[in-house]
Amino acid sequence: MGNLYIVATPIGNLEDITLRALNILRAVHYIACEDTRKTSKILHHYDIEKKRLLACHTHNERSSAQGIIQLMQAGHDVAYCSDAGTPSISDPGARLVESVLQADLNVIPIPGVSAFATLVSVAGLRDESLFFAGFLPHRGQKRSKRLQEILTIPSAILLYESPYRVESLINELACLIPNRHVVVGREMTKFHEEFLRGTAKELAENLSNMQQQGEFALIISYNHKC
Repeated sequence: MGNLYIVATPIGNLEDITLRALNILRAVHYIACEDTRKTSKILHHYDIEKKRLLACHTHNERSSAQGIIQLMQAGHDVAYCSDAGTPSISDPGARLVESVLQADLNVIPIPGVSAFATLVSVAGLRDESLFFAGFLPHRGQKRSKRLQEILTIPSAILLYESPYRVESLINELACLIPNRHVVVGREMTKFHEEFLRGTAKELAENLSNMQQQGEFALIISYNHKC
């Protein structure tokens, strides 16, 4: 029986990949990926050739899992990569892993970078616990209700947000928790990497100075209040 390797990939800077991840990608014949074009870019950068790429994304994860299981049952090792970072963290991967485990096959993590850990490492917050909320619902009452719920949790909170909604999120935080400390990471590990720190109110007042393009992650401190 083959193994399924869950491989973390860079979130921006292509040099942020482990030697172990590269060795696995070179060794397997099949690589399942969220977007074959993005994974191909990494493979090309490291001169990894002659790999069979299999699309496995949010919309086909369950069905593609069956084909991957068949390959593993035939003795083939398969690697899985999401578009960026560690699979299953606000990315596809969890359904595939669940299906493979239900088939009584082996899943091996190949850890590496994630936006989650990257932001935590430079936030400088001393909260003893951290709640990862991922992405909020896009709009409406579900979004407002979810945000209000997580803000009652007695720990720091980490969120991901798109550039299209980050301004509204910071304005909401300024209304709900104006004095809690927030750290925003934008385009982390990329050329235009930027970190903003301050109270929710301060960040809202300075939104005009923040580039609202790229990928965003935010940490809302629980203990650190200004």
